[in-house]
Amino acid sequence: MCDQIVLHRAPWVLPVVQAPLANGAVAVRSGRIEAVGGFSELQGMFSDAAVVDYPDSVLIPALINAHTHLELSNLAHITATFRPESFTGWIENMLAERRRSGFSGESVLAAAAQALTSQQQDGVIAVGDISNTGLPRKLSAAFWGELLCFKEFYGLSAATVKGTLQALTREGDQLCTAHAPYSTHAEVLQALKQRSLRLGHVFPLHVAEPPSEAEMMNSGRGEIADFFHERGFWSDSFQPTGIDNTGSVQYLHQLGILDDRTLCVHCIHVSEKEFAILQTTGCSICLCPGSNRYLNVGKAPVVDFLRLGIPLALGTDSLSSNPVISLWREMFVLTEDHPGLAPADILRMATLGGSKALGLEHELGSLEKGKRAAMLAVVLCGGKNTVQDVMEELVSHANGRPPLKLIDGSGSCVTSWEAN
Repeated sequence: MCDQIVLHRAPWVLPVVQAPLANGAVAVRSGRIEAVGGFSELQGMFSDAAVVDYPDSVLIPALINAHTHLELSNLAHITATFRPESFTGWIENMLAERRRSGFSGESVLAAAAQALTSQQQDGVIAVGDISNTGLPRKLSAAFWGELLCFKEFYGLSAATVKGTLQALTREGDQLCTAHAPYSTHAEVLQALKQRSLRLGHVFPLHVAEPPSEAEMMNSGRGEIADFFHERGFWSDSFQPTGIDNTGSVQYLHQLGILDDRTLCVHCIHVSEKEFAILQTTGCSICLCPGSNRYLNVGKAPVVDFLRLGIPLALGTDSLSSNPVISLWREMFVLTEDHPGLAPADILRMATLGGSKALGLEHELGSLEKGKRAAMLAVVLCGGKNTVQDVMEELVSHANGRPPLKLIDGSGSCVTSWEAN
């Protein structure tokens, strides 16, 4: 049975890389997609195929969460009890809560595991996770998809460079990255980037998130600089660009960090010159609208990014800065923040855009021949007679996950189960 073709049929199929299909189907053999097309067409091609029907549903690729912090999941209470008056105020509160509850341990791991389970129930097949400890890496075996756990480094002082570079030699095959340009010494940024190229993985980092970031990068002053000075984190070895209206994107470009394997997370405050840099270097941008809303740091210029053809992904960020880490809610928040966005563009961010951002586009993110048969059958409300109706419903789930079934093609057979 495992080698037999199985036709997964639904009233609607959204492959992402081709036009939507009414009464469509996906042909799967041994966990791989053999063909995507109209049901009648595929039934003619594969006359002996078994058929699995998903009535009142739409088939879409499994989702990709390109940015989160699973090890902060035990800090979910922050968004319920704390309203940040500034970006650094949130950082200070978050760090205090981490010191109180512990940076690692069973409770931290248990909360991370629960958050990862929730991602799977949402239909997420790949997660780009950022960690200070590497703890969530222990959870990868229990996840149905790809958990890319990046260990994050930071430190502005020149005195920290030698120690960090030595530490990197002990990391083996651990994926490593930098926190942000405003918190990481230039030599460490460059060493981490070069290491990522040698190991062949993408390089995610926080870029242009709060308004105060550009001020620090330009002049060495402002809210973040004051925060670092007050806590002894500042180093005079940090050299601001001194270029007005230029921020982190320009700085990273000067250091040779930006290319098509770099994932810039947030990118809210970007100058006109930096738009051109993002476009020509080919890096992806991960939008985190739910976190941006809670932290009140602004809205990314999504329409401009789309106009310039800059690849976009979608992420939830962490439970310490987002009340709900669900890509379904992130898609809805985007529709609220940018009412003119096409639902098809938003769905692409949550699927193929995310797979490209994490370096998984040859395996995941779309329904096409040769890719892993990782799909979702999302139940639709009645009366969805046009593709526009279907698209609009997919991005309208304000409270998170709709009723759906996960279709897993990771093994030799395709299995499916209901999300709880």
